[in-house]
Amino acid sequence: MGASRGTHGAILLAGGRASRVGGAVKPLFDVGGRTLLDRALAAAAAIGGDPTTVVGPVLVERPGVAWVREDPPFTGPAAAIVAALGSWDPRDDPEWTLVLACDLPDAERAVAQLVADAALLPTDTDGVCLADPSGRPQWLTGLYRTRALRDRASTLPDAGRDAPVRALLDDLAIAVVEDATGASRDIDTWEDLEEARRVSDVRETGDDDG
Repeated sequence: MGASRGTHGAILLAGGRASRVGGAVKPLFDVGGRTLLDRALAAAAAIGGDPTTVVGPVLVERPGVAWVREDPPFTGPAAAIVAALGSWDPRDDPEWTLVLACDLPDAERAVAQLVADAALLPTDTDGVCLADPSGRPQWLTGLYRTRALRDRASTLPDAGRDAPVRALLDDLAIAVVEDATGASRDIDTWEDLEEARRVSDVRETGDDDG
């Protein structure tokens, strides 16, 4: 049996095709002097993420961070989550698992809201995720009870290969909450990256004139 885990673990998703940016490695995009991957790792560290597992090709080495890959690669976020859970010892599962895509410039703010909102959930709720401005759930900005997540993962055929992430979360009682600060806004395009950098510069300078 491994060492006793804490309250939160983290699964960070860093292995997508990024087709809308020509296959560029989005987790290594720099916003405000930090990569999106480092922002996601900082968000996981801020809640004591143990274990913290990144799913994707190894991009950086960090103490206490493990890397795994869905098999075969590029078979979707459900398969990535299943692969990460499969690398954990279920006897030492944390109570909660953060699931976070590594394309959020405001990852730390998003995760802070998730943790605050999860503390208010009734005990029969399986998790919480943020919603975009249209009310659409952002499943990859979510905090889920690990036992419920693992139970669902065990039911997916072919270890979730090519399944939508919604298939993993079907039948779970998940609270979808308003994103209070816009922190769930991700980077899908070069224009998104330019806007994220502009916003970061404004925060640094306090000047929104340019």
